[in-house]
Amino acid sequence: MSHTLNNNIKKFLSEGTIIPAHPLALNQDLSIDFPRQKLLTHYYMQSGAGGVAVGVHTTQFEIRQPEFNLLETVLQTASTEIDKADLKRPFIKVAGVCGPVEQAVQEAALAVKHGYHLGLLSNGGLASLTEDELIDRAKAVAEIIPLFGFYLQPAVGGRILSFSFWKRFAAIENVHAIKVAAFNRYQTLDVVRAVCESPRCNEIALYTGNDDNIVADLLTPYRFNINGKKTEKRFVGGLLGHWAVWTSKAVLLLQEIKNCIKNNYKDIELLLAKNIEVTDMNAVIFDAENAFKGSIAGIHEVLRRQGLLKNIYCLSPKEKLSPQQPSEIDRVYKMYLHLTDDDFINEFLKKND
Repeated sequence: MSHTLNNNIKKFLSEGTIIPAHPLALNQDLSIDFPRQKLLTHYYMQSGAGGVAVGVHTTQFEIRQPEFNLLETVLQTASTEIDKADLKRPFIKVAGVCGPVEQAVQEAALAVKHGYHLGLLSNGGLASLTEDELIDRAKAVAEIIPLFGFYLQPAVGGRILSFSFWKRFAAIENVHAIKVAAFNRYQTLDVVRAVCESPRCNEIALYTGNDDNIVADLLTPYRFNINGKKTEKRFVGGLLGHWAVWTSKAVLLLQEIKNCIKNNYKDIELLLAKNIEVTDMNAVIFDAENAFKGSIAGIHEVLRRQGLLKNIYCLSPKEKLSPQQPSEIDRVYKMYLHLTDDDFINEFLKKND
């Protein structure tokens, strides 16, 4: 029997919020550094984020490998800390769901067991499946947990999916949101138009994962003439690895974008300039120059410099900083100090010492 989405969470999700992807804090022996793991969860809550996504790419897919077997541990740890915090506002718990249908169904059940509201369903690593088979898989997972769809770019293990796929995906009753991380305007447009053509258009919230275009995605109205009726859809928030760092400033940025839209795009050029600044920062953190090889290590390095992590260990030896990343992180820090939140974190660490 599928779980339905709590009305308060559904309303909050549709209004739009910041959902950082949750990193993994490790000791040198690659065991979880639990004090730091919990500290990160509290950082996201206290920064004003509207939720976290756990067990996703930023949490490292290797947590699912038998030699580590950490998926349930990281899901449970974050969920327990969130519940203990007893926040007086909604906080969305999203669990990454991966793999072939049997694995995806098991992971969805695990997410429900630990109180997650939605499953972020990745199609990564499933190149052998047809779109029909991917839709059947999505329906099977939607029987277990409310779905957060996910269009992942091919550069990091995703695949191109057709307009028809997204139209059929949007028709699945328990789909409540879609994250678009296609890093491509044409493919992003496919998803938005497919949702607009769906009878469930108003039931599905769009979240950007396009790290190369975050602010512009959130500013843009998508307008279509659907069967003679004008239909508009917007990205209302973001679910992003990029927002795992400098999170309190991302919260302020989303509010600034919402205010700009409400005020008929007054001073929009300031936000368009910020779009370029955010993209420059993301290119460095995510190591775009080297096909995103240092993306997780880049996130860890910023958190290490801020005192939230002790080190930048990753489960895979391939996940490490590229040679130019440290000096490039220095550069973007100097250029865009107004988008960093070290002062906030210094206060946060004093309070949580």
